[in-house]
Amino acid sequence: MARINLLPWRAERRKQREREFYMQLGAAALAGVVAVLLWGSWMSARIDNQQQRNSYLQGEIKQLDNKIAKIKDLEKVRDRLLARKQIIEQLQANRSQMVHLFDELVQTIPDSVRLTDMKQTGDDLALDGVAQSNASVAQYMRNLENSPWMKDVDLRKTENRHDGTRTPYSFNIKLKLTKPPADEGGDTGASSPIAKPRGGAKS
Repeated sequence: MARINLLPWRAERRKQREREFYMQLGAAALAGVVAVLLWGSWMSARIDNQQQRNSYLQGEIKQLDNKIAKIKDLEKVRDRLLARKQIIEQLQANRSQMVHLFDELVQTIPDSVRLTDMKQTGDDLALDGVAQSNASVAQYMRNLENSPWMKDVDLRKTENRHDGTRTPYSFNIKLKLTKPPADEGGDTGASSPIAKPRGGAKS
């Protein structure tokens, strides 16, 4: 019976399979390298694209910031103009108030009373003065209360200084300035119907 030695053929087949395995392994490694390179290139392109978009957005944001800054400046200018407009309107509306105020102060003050200081804050008016007696101060307060240009007359202080003068009593009166209804319609020339001060008005 003839015998065939298959060892060389099997060894050759094993070597062939090893070569094929290494070739497949090399092909897989090459494919992996190519895939990594392609993925890196794609990611780089995406990063570049995103950076371009970011640069564009930053430029637009900077332009918007400049526009917003200009708008804020314009708003400040508008607010200043509105404030001036309101002041002008208020001055126009109250242009006769000071005239009436001094006229009322002259008409309401008795001969026995003298003002030493006057301070106005908005519609609030503070009067400091001296008088011959508490009765003179009371008379002055009644005159102020009867004035249509003044309201909420409040005596804050009265004090006898005992200084030997003709007007030893010092006082502080606070009140609010107002407008009579007739004045709002434009009647600013008429005199105010107030009680005549005791002892006559000072001129």
